[in-house]
Amino acid sequence: MFNAKETNPAKPMVTASTSQSAVNIIGAGTQIDGEIRSENDIRIDGKVKGTVTSKSKIAVGTTGMVDGDLICENADVSGKVFGKVEVSDMMFLKSSGYLEGDIITGKLVVEAGARFTGSCKMGVKEMKPSEKPIPQQLQKEAKAV
Repeated sequence: MFNAKETNPAKPMVTASTSQSAVNIIGAGTQIDGEIRSENDIRIDGKVKGTVTSKSKIAVGTTGMVDGDLICENADVSGKVFGKVEVSDMMFLKSSGYLEGDIITGKLVVEAGARFTGSCKMGVKEMKPSEKPIPQQLQKEAKAV
């Protein structure tokens, strides 16, 4: 009873499910030069020079700086971004945020105190030149009304 050896085989190791989200953190004091791509969230508190792409959310913390483009589903910018930002759903530009570059997003929230220099296209995807109405067509339609 007390000296009996356990005859049960070792239990298999339990691994995390791929459905769980992992957050990739680039900490303060860390600098990365190059492209970053992830299926999951990315938080940047350090410095990144290059394109950052996520199929989820990118958060740039107050100490974070990105010199390159951001491409993601959702974004929170509290730090500095120098480049084009493409967000398919919602972008938050926080009060401490600074952005130099163009924004293309579905929805945009800008807090008081945030600084932004560039252009912004919001709510619609860019039309192909063949889909855009010709200015002469618009004038004729306006006169007909």
